[in-house]
Amino acid sequence: MTAPLVEKTIAILAANGFDENNITEMQRALTKIKAPYKIIAPEQGLVNGWQDNAWGHYFPVDAPIGSALGSDYDALVLVGGERGVAKLKTNPHARRIVNHFLEARKPIAAIGAGVALLALSSKCEGLSVTAAAAFHDELKAAKADVVADVQHQDGPVLTSDGSDVAAWVEAALNLFNEAAPLEDQQAA
Repeated sequence: MTAPLVEKTIAILAANGFDENNITEMQRALTKIKAPYKIIAPEQGLVNGWQDNAWGHYFPVDAPIGSALGSDYDALVLVGGERGVAKLKTNPHARRIVNHFLEARKPIAAIGAGVALLALSSKCEGLSVTAAAAFHDELKAAKADVVADVQHQDGPVLTSDGSDVAAWVEAALNLFNEAAPLEDQQAA
């Protein structure tokens, strides 16, 4: 039995320089359906977005990355933004969180540069993903299978090259809503 999305908590992983459009589109959709979400970041208090070619708005950090546990969340959003993703790639807590979600086979929706964060985990080996060409080499080095789609889903992992944020958000909400809670997965 699947639980409604309003009964799940979504983690949005971000760092200064994240793609502001990715988060605002996801936030709008989650807020509209009253689904709880939390922004997890290495920054304290506020995390700064990147919009077009300049710094964007600040967003409140709900949970510091160092104390965030993947087990406290039902789904994970990995947003784009090369600046923010570069910071997360060097953060051991980002690796821990991504690894937890892949290992537990919990839903992940990744877009743009955020797809490259999947390569932090050895659990991405054999995972079929799509990404912008700039990230193909590092995903292939992590033994992921890169496909030439705008958007692609492999089990509980949804990836997008970033060209259609609205379609990615819609597919992510469907993925999150259809995913069984971890307790139901373990009982099966």
